[in-house]
Amino acid sequence: MSEKTEIIKRMLELQKKFVDFEQKNGIDGFDYYSPGEGHPLSGYRKEYNDLANKVVDLAHAEAGSHR
Repeated sequence: MSEKTEIIKRMLELQKKFVDFEQKNGIDGFDYYSPGEGHPLSGYRKEYNDLANKVVDLAHAEAGSHR
């Protein structure tokens, strides 16, 4: 599998984790923006954002373009 495919696979896993949490517990701004240590969504936003940026960078590299 390509690096981009692996990253997208991980992003989908993170989305599923988020949706599962939201459906079971509901979600508010605290859960999303500052969940704190030990919270099921701790680190979610940063990891997802980092992965999304990496996919964009890889797509630009494939297309020979830039941001």
